[in-house]
Amino acid sequence: MPDYVDTCIFCKIAAGEIDTEFVAQSENVVAFNDIQAQAPVHVLVIPKVHVDSVHQLGTDHEGIWQEMLDVAQDVANSTGVAESGYRLVTNAGPDSGQEVPHLHVHVLGGKKLGGIA
Repeated sequence: MPDYVDTCIFCKIAAGEIDTEFVAQSENVVAFNDIQAQAPVHVLVIPKVHVDSVHQLGTDHEGIWQEMLDVAQDVANSTGVAESGYRLVTNAGPDSGQEVPHLHVHVLGGKKLGGIA
């Protein structure tokens, strides 16, 4: 694993080293509000184990992606955006706009969202 894992802010949040209120969680996944919210509901869903991006998911991460999607659905339900609609976004690598090199899914909703292209 790369050296920066020891300083990864999302690893520290998942481990409870940074005081963050979780809006949802499961055995291997936590969700918390994005501090740079782009919508009324903007929650990040991350695995507790460090994975750089969705591109690095492998057989040793069995079930993590599904668990992240399950938690994202829980977030959509608990925040009230499940019925009106919400967006799930994940980026892989710097050219995609990924700013934190730790796998995360953005749950965005609470208003009519514009196009992404």
